[in-house]
Amino acid sequence: MKFGDQNKTQSTKKTSSYPTNVWFRSLSKSNLLVIGFCFLFPSLLLAQKTTTNLKEEAQIQTFLKVTENIRCICLPSLPIQSCSFNMCAASSYIKTFIENRIKDGMKEEEIISKMENGFGTDVLQDPIVVMFQENGNQGMVDSIVYGFGPKILAKPDDTWINFTLLALGILGLFGIYKFGTRKKKESITPNTNQTLGDLKSTTEQIKNKIRKFEEET
Repeated sequence: MKFGDQNKTQSTKKTSSYPTNVWFRSLSKSNLLVIGFCFLFPSLLLAQKTTTNLKEEAQIQTFLKVTENIRCICLPSLPIQSCSFNMCAASSYIKTFIENRIKDGMKEEEIISKMENGFGTDVLQDPIVVMFQENGNQGMVDSIVYGFGPKILAKPDDTWINFTLLALGILGLFGIYKFGTRKKKESITPNTNQTLGDLKSTTEQIKNKIRKFEEET
C-alpha cells in the first residue's frame, strides 16, 4: 500500500502544478502588455508635443514658449501645448490664433500678457475669432478680446497630474486582477476533470499490480 500512496502523491503533485503553470504562462504576456500600457500611456500623454504650421525656426520657438505657459482650455492640468484637437477643440483653435499673432510679429511676452489681459477689438477680424462668433461661442470671443484672466497663465497643477497617473495605475492593477481571476478559473476547471480521471486510472493500475502480486504469491 505504500507503493500506491507514493504513486498517488506524485500524480497529485503533477496534476495540481499543471493548471498553475498554464495560467502563469498565459497570464505573463498579458500582464506585460497591461503593465506596459499603464506606465507608458501617462508618459506619452505628458510627453506629447503640439504641431504647428509655422515654418521659421524663430517663430516655432516663440510658439512653443507661449504654449508652454498657457493652460489647456478643457484640461487645466495640462499646458495647451500638450492638448490635441481630440482632447480639446477649443485649445486647438486658440493655438491657431496664437500662430496668427506670431505671424503678425508679436513676441512671446506680448502674446502671453494679452492672453491674460485681452487682445482688444483689433482681433475681431481674425479667422478664429470670426469662427467662434459664427458658432455662437461669444464667451470665447469675449475671453480673447478682454482677456482670460490670470488663471490662463498659471502653472499646470501637478496634483491633478499625479492623481491622473494614480487613477490609471489603479485601473491597470484592477484589470490585471480581473483578467488573472478569469484565466485561473478557465484553466483550473477543465484540468480538475483531467486530474480526477488520472487518479482513477492510477488507482486501477495500482490495484492490478497488487492483484497480480497476490496471485503470484
